[in-house]
Amino acid sequence: MAILQQLRKNKWLYAMSLPVIVYVFIFSYLPMSAHILAFKQFTPAKGLWGSEWVGFDNLTFFFTGPDWLGVTLNTIYLNLLFIVSGTVCSLCIALLLNEIHHSVFKKVTQSLVILPHFISIIVLNLLVTNFFNGQDGMVNRLMKEFGFQTIAWFQTPEVWPWLLTILFVWKGAGWGSIIYLATLTGFSEEYYESAKIDGAKRWQQIWYITLPLLRPTIIVLTLLSLGRIFYGDFGLIYGIIGDNSLLFNSTDVIDTYTYRSLRSTNMNSYSNASAVALFQSVMGLITILFFNWVVRRVDNDSKLF
Repeated sequence: MAILQQLRKNKWLYAMSLPVIVYVFIFSYLPMSAHILAFKQFTPAKGLWGSEWVGFDNLTFFFTGPDWLGVTLNTIYLNLLFIVSGTVCSLCIALLLNEIHHSVFKKVTQSLVILPHFISIIVLNLLVTNFFNGQDGMVNRLMKEFGFQTIAWFQTPEVWPWLLTILFVWKGAGWGSIIYLATLTGFSEEYYESAKIDGAKRWQQIWYITLPLLRPTIIVLTLLSLGRIFYGDFGLIYGIIGDNSLLFNSTDVIDTYTYRSLRSTNMNSYSNASAVALFQSVMGLITILFFNWVVRRVDNDSKLF
């Protein structure tokens, strides 16, 4: 009855949200039925529902292989680097932009920091190749000019987690700052005026007023990011690393590993890839439930649900 009362009371608000609900149902919830492919030996001629049931056999290709632990740890490690560095840099960009009071300069600066988000991965790949390629890359030329030892970048796996993190931050930190900046604009100026009267400097205002007010937003966005910690940034990693086996030790993630298996001639590759995708989804759900439980214990007002 309470639900019906809410529907009658806010019928126009629910009507406005109906297109979004339909969109999410069609493109987010309805495709989840395809997870049944993970438990079948998919045959295109028989279709999704007519293919033979094989239970958990499709997961054996991943968990019995020699690389599953390595690619899983790589996925978690790279995502932790991305989440921490992306959150810190996005937050810093938002705080710095919020300190700019000249409207034209602020808009131009914000446009420039957001611009890398719209650069194609293909273009980014060309830039990375020109910068780090062999002895002719711009970085190695500069290192040679200043008397440093050059590095074979595309043959040195240990440097790529940090290079990928730098590229991730360069491409996405400006875009990620939009939510923080929008939240900052909603803070009441009375907090800062009171702090000024008490003699608080600008850094003190940021530390004792701005950051505590931003904490719920930071926690929610971090929780949402942790929910995809088992999903590698496939576009960024594969677009730059590709099939360079020399770098697999530090850059191969679950998504790229599954993609290569999907490209194989194995007739069961579709089912194998679906099984790994189901594993990623389940682990992501467990992760976000666990960290949301932790947040609920520490700061109940900042929990996601």
